[in-house]
Amino acid sequence: TSVATGQNFMAVTAHPDATQAAYDILAAGGTAADAGIAAQLVLGLVEPQSSGIGGGSFALYFDNASKNLFSLDGRETAPAVAGSHLFTKEDGTALGFYEAGNGGRAVGVPGTMRLLEKLHEWQGRVQWEDLFQPAIHLAQNGFHITKRMNKMLRKERNLFSVDTKTKLYFYPSADEPIPAGTVKNNLQYADTLKTLSFKGVDNFYHGKLAKNLVEKVRTNKPNPGLLSLEDMKDYEVKERTPLCGLYREYLICSMGQPSSGALTLLMTLGMLENFDLKKYGANNPQSWHIIAEASRLAFADRNRYIADPDFVKTPDTALLDPDYLKQRSQKIDLKRPLLNISHGIPPQWNNKETSATDDSIKPPGTSHISIVDSYGNILSMTSSIQNSFGSRLMVDGYLLNNQLTDFAFMPNDKNGQPKANKVAGGKRPRSSMSPTIIFNPDGTPLMVIGSAGGSRIIGYVLQRIISVIDWDMDMDAAIKAPHILHRGKKLELESTGLEKAESLKEYGHPVIVGEMNSGLTAIHFKGDKLIGVADPRRDGIALGQ
Repeated sequence: TSVATGQNFMAVTAHPDATQAAYDILAAGGTAADAGIAAQLVLGLVEPQSSGIGGGSFALYFDNASKNLFSLDGRETAPAVAGSHLFTKEDGTALGFYEAGNGGRAVGVPGTMRLLEKLHEWQGRVQWEDLFQPAIHLAQNGFHITKRMNKMLRKERNLFSVDTKTKLYFYPSADEPIPAGTVKNNLQYADTLKTLSFKGVDNFYHGKLAKNLVEKVRTNKPNPGLLSLEDMKDYEVKERTPLCGLYREYLICSMGQPSSGALTLLMTLGMLENFDLKKYGANNPQSWHIIAEASRLAFADRNRYIADPDFVKTPDTALLDPDYLKQRSQKIDLKRPLLNISHGIPPQWNNKETSATDDSIKPPGTSHISIVDSYGNILSMTSSIQNSFGSRLMVDGYLLNNQLTDFAFMPNDKNGQPKANKVAGGKRPRSSMSPTIIFNPDGTPLMVIGSAGGSRIIGYVLQRIISVIDWDMDMDAAIKAPHILHRGKKLELESTGLEKAESLKEYGHPVIVGEMNSGLTAIHFKGDKLIGVADPRRDGIALGQ
């Protein structure tokens, strides 16, 4: 079921097999870290279109014993020799998305395995090898192909011509996708996991697995990449300081740069502090107009400033200065949308680098895991291979990411200023992943949440924070509610929320209505209960005890 209640522990992922693996580890006394590792290894097998060991992750972890919160950045990095023109053509114009993203060119060094290793070093209780067993068992004995995967394969069959091996894995007849309900195994993935479980993660970054990965990327025709063995060896997962801010006295914590998740969420919430959303209520178009305007203002700053802080000087938390956000919020007109939204200038800021990027949505290859263990530890982890099915290159039983397409394709803006999020060797592309943990005013946890969905993730998570804190909604109702969000250009509405479209058009918003395939997972701490909820738009379930 997509909703579960427990008192002791809870796991929610985007696929029943992954939730079951996490649940079993928790039931055996494992930590949230242990359960998250087992779930992620299973997701790479059963939901390969979304995440896996060929991609990257961000993890936010609350250690209940020390009351410490820490975050790990397992984002992919660009090859050392990648230049700012990686995604431009000879005539200086940008490549199309699939020209750039299909094949080897957009593959970054995967970070997920190093992140799982670090999580286990810090917080693991169960033996490393044992965490691989659920995924190895399923890879050898078979798992069921879901309707969702079959539907995605039907829609995207013309994108699989870059690699025969990948094509035949997903389209065994070379034409028709694997039918839903088919039991499929993946013996190569099982072998890869056995190697990683017994020989350790170094084999992925130094050994035979690294060689195979690099060779696959570099020899891909017609779109070879630049990844080298040195790039693999040099990869490091980074411990980052989690970014936290107050909203109505609740502490909202999420992932700092190179993710734009926390900053954009906290900027939007900081502006919304100045409006009484509780009074307006969830069904009032006035609420949605204000949320949309605050979100537009935050996205203008996000697009301008946020990037990999190891490469670019960014305003970072200056964007959260309360006076600055108050001044930004005063631009919001209660009756009509602002005609021109431009970025602000936070206190003491004078850097010229800009960062505008194209945020058109491609089917997201992302998954979110929410876990609470019996010791009170919390894991909120989002992992991704970027676009659905990533680069569509498969090696050793898993898909490789095309995460470098999250960089700006053009290195300069239209005024000739360099973009903060342009490609550079060793740099991490900006992300929107927003693994989030929220604490009550008394310091106890309130909720764990995150989603899939490209740059829409921020809006998906924002809506649920407001729904629970301002409107006292149950998490189940909040997640089922139709999506409404704004990333700067148009107000986007899920087709199930059509009745709101007309009233928002009356405010003067250009409104776009369509399918919005999120992938929220959340756990709500309610009294002495844990309520786990998986997004009904995906295959996931919640299991708790």
